[in-house]
Amino acid sequence: MKPAPVTLNDRQKERLRELPAVDHVLDLAKADPAFELIPASVLVGAARSVIAEARGRILNEAGPDPEADLTDAAILARVKEGVRRAMQPNLRRVVNATGVVIHTNLGRSLLAAEAVEHLLAVAGRYSNLEYDLQAGRRGSRYAAVRNLLCEITGAEDAMVVNNNAGAVLISLETLARGRKVIVSRGDLVEIGGSFRIPDVMTKSGALLKEVGTTNRTHLRDYEEAIDAETALLLKVHWSNYSIIGFTAQVPLKELVALGARHGLPVMEDLGSGTFVDFSRYGLLKEPTVQASVASGADVVTFSGDKLLGGPQAGIIVGRRSMVESIRKNPINRALRIDKLTLAALEGTLRLYRDEARAVRAIPTLRMLSEPEEAIAARAAELAERLAALADSRLTIEAARLPSKAGGGSLPLLELPSRCLKLRITGLSANALELALRRNDPPIIGRIEDEAFVVDLRTVQEEEPAVIAAALASLLSTT
Repeated sequence: MKPAPVTLNDRQKERLRELPAVDHVLDLAKADPAFELIPASVLVGAARSVIAEARGRILNEAGPDPEADLTDAAILARVKEGVRRAMQPNLRRVVNATGVVIHTNLGRSLLAAEAVEHLLAVAGRYSNLEYDLQAGRRGSRYAAVRNLLCEITGAEDAMVVNNNAGAVLISLETLARGRKVIVSRGDLVEIGGSFRIPDVMTKSGALLKEVGTTNRTHLRDYEEAIDAETALLLKVHWSNYSIIGFTAQVPLKELVALGARHGLPVMEDLGSGTFVDFSRYGLLKEPTVQASVASGADVVTFSGDKLLGGPQAGIIVGRRSMVESIRKNPINRALRIDKLTLAALEGTLRLYRDEARAVRAIPTLRMLSEPEEAIAARAAELAERLAALADSRLTIEAARLPSKAGGGSLPLLELPSRCLKLRITGLSANALELALRRNDPPIIGRIEDEAFVVDLRTVQEEEPAVIAAALASLLSTT
């Protein structure tokens, strides 16, 4: 059946007749210098969208709508706003005021200035990506980071792919395709985006052999499962969750010794991975990559971002024979990283030659280890800037609340931080959050106690001024 015809009242018919043609809007735009450098396709798209929206308001509402003003000036103003939105990059800088240091939705780890500088130098020029400058012939792209990774971790060899899930996939596919991999049930973790270790193992062609229980797995569980079809013993670090209470795990050294007795390689997936012993900075202890290599693991995989503070990458280190086999796997072509990631990773790794410098220069490490007093000073600066706005509608409440590491790292860690709870009379917390999220740059915080909370641990040095300017603009238009 055909839909019943829409019945329009006289006012709606009149308003529809007032709708301008797209060509008329384009003629108006020609006389406005604001549109001078706007691509024609963007301008036409914005004009059509504004007219379509106006038509929709007229059809759906009986009577005049103040927002549906069809004067040339009103139409042009809305087209201008549509063009502004269309010309904005989709991937944009935001202010992270959430207190989550490695915020997956907000880009995870910030790159160190040295890494950004190296990235820019390589991005805008030709580079020796796969050219050996000493030999004058084709080289390997892994040479840019291979020696650095071996130097830092103590491993015999190293390579890099596009993320840690890829590192696990290619390692298992190379070392255990069609054969058994023994892993504790407690290690069958799910990482971000619903990717699960068992699913990655299935895609690799390895055959999963679960042993032990969720909370307790013993060495004998692994040993009793070993047979002629076993190719690998796998240990997965609980980087994004924790089990407490009645628990038992097999230390990596014991698993390596068991593998040696049976001639089986041992692989450890560290997940987040770190080169720094966080317990030295008053934080929870995490196993370092260096410790895993020293324990004798044949292959160790971990992320280049997250706790390492570099770009997204999956890093594989270990015995030369194992890593070389993985490097030769044809899947490597599909997982390899590009020159931009390599440049950012090299710039990050070079900082780790001096741990004290790395902790100061790599934003993730700096934010995780920053003293509460320094955060309090930044909170005081922002509070002073907001008080200077002298608007009685804005209330500012200082609070001591916990921050999080985030990014599936250090799940039990709560970092004491200094926050400001912001409220504006006549504006709900949700409305305030929306307004700040629509700011340029967007300011992303969290809502607690009917207030917009700004956690200063993740607010960068120059950003209190940005937040204050956004609130000043909001107050002037509210």
